[in-house]
Amino acid sequence: MMKDIRACLRLYLVTDPHLCSAEGLENTVRHAVAGGVTMVQLRDKQATTADRVEMARVLKNVLSGTDIPLIINDDVEAAIAADADGAHIGQGDMSAAHARALLGPDKILGLSCESAVAVHAVNPAIVDYLGLGPVFGTRTKPDHKQPIGFGGLAGLVALSPLPTVAIGGLTAQHRDAVRDCGADGVAVVSAICGQSDVTNAARAFSEVELNP
Repeated sequence: MMKDIRACLRLYLVTDPHLCSAEGLENTVRHAVAGGVTMVQLRDKQATTADRVEMARVLKNVLSGTDIPLIINDDVEAAIAADADGAHIGQGDMSAAHARALLGPDKILGLSCESAVAVHAVNPAIVDYLGLGPVFGTRTKPDHKQPIGFGGLAGLVALSPLPTVAIGGLTAQHRDAVRDCGADGVAVVSAICGQSDVTNAARAFSEVELNP
């Protein structure tokens, strides 16, 4: 794999088209990177593949010169067309094996897991990291599964054969708890996107981590 995935997962920004609308997607990501974001996932459920390819190319320019991977959510075709660093899929999307076959061996592939059954089914030769959650409920994904809490997160992390990132309603104040559960990082949507000062919102996660 081309990158140190554990380091990349430390502060994982997941974009939201509505929350990013005031600042704009490009500026939101640029300011979040300035605040310490280490990985970026383009997520826009309503966009077409062509739209995602166009947005991904814009974000690639923003991330140019950094070592921050760009991941496309739920659209392997867009990830390939835009030459993004990889894709992230859920349990209801195409199989991980199919996604890996399309992406090839050198791209990053992430997989969402909400249960022990899902984690046990993971093939670590195919997937690079797991997104675990939701820890809490979140309005940015109204169809999310039942929240698992920190107890559930710790249990899934313990089962995982791969690096992990926690997701679901998390804020900077949760960073220590996520780390104590053993996860490699935290995935964030609303705690960064749509904030009045995106850079400082992202920086708050690093400050919590550096000053436990």
